[in-house]
Amino acid sequence: MFYPIHLNIKNMKITVIGGGKIAFRKCRFFLDIKKRVTVVSRDFCADFEREGDNLTLICDSYKQEYIADSSIVIAATNDKKLNADIAGFCTKNNKMVNVASDFTLSTFIIPAHIRSGDLLISVSTEGKSPSLTAKIKRELEGVLKNRENKAEV
Repeated sequence: MFYPIHLNIKNMKITVIGGGKIAFRKCRFFLDIKKRVTVVSRDFCADFEREGDNLTLICDSYKQEYIADSSIVIAATNDKKLNADIAGFCTKNNKMVNVASDFTLSTFIIPAHIRSGDLLISVSTEGKSPSLTAKIKRELEGVLKNRENKAEV
């Protein structure tokens, strides 16, 4: 069961384990709000290399020491057992964790979201129907765009 919450992450350290496209997608929201993210992986997709300033890339295998002082951890490797091990460590140590490959191991999920100025709308099916979430997000984006266009007239 998930509880909807918008969290102040200003003073939280965020670490992502994994360097592929899914890991980058998970980083995207944090980067969009200018939040610094540490990413640990042996390899990084080109998206990470282009991003720059708010990323600290550590080219290494996962070690617990990389998340010891993190508040939020994203496990987004292509190794389900490793993701589960990361989730176990985080849960045992009271860290918020999102496991990209298995939301049932996560202590939080990252909903689809739309930001327009100070308006932040989150959409979630609690991980059960990403396609429905995406559809609703697109519909809401259309509604907001229509309202903005009418306001300009």
